[in-house]
Amino acid sequence: MLICNISLTVDIIYDINHGMNKPAFYTFEQDLKERLKDPEFRKAWKESEAEYLISKAIIEKRLAKKLSQRELAKKVKTSQAAISRVEGMDGNPSLSFLKRIAAALGTNLRISFS
Repeated sequence: MLICNISLTVDIIYDINHGMNKPAFYTFEQDLKERLKDPEFRKAWKESEAEYLISKAIIEKRLAKKLSQRELAKKVKTSQAAISRVEGMDGNPSLSFLKRIAAALGTNLRISFS
């Protein structure tokens, strides 16, 4: 096997013996595009969009502030596990909890319906 670095985010492995040019690794966006073709997956993805957006926003703000989950938890006066659950979309955070996280990150919580 020969490993070729195609871009910064994607490594493609070519099987020279079989002449295959099928990537063994691909980006999240490529995987998501393929999975969204499945109606069952697409429905589940849409249903979890709010949790995903909350998780993504918290992670981005936390990393921009160079805080660990433990450091953020201390500021919020909660456990690292509670922050992990929210970031991992495994929790069901209250509005009050999200406000505390926003305050600890020096930002405002904004909710909208569309």
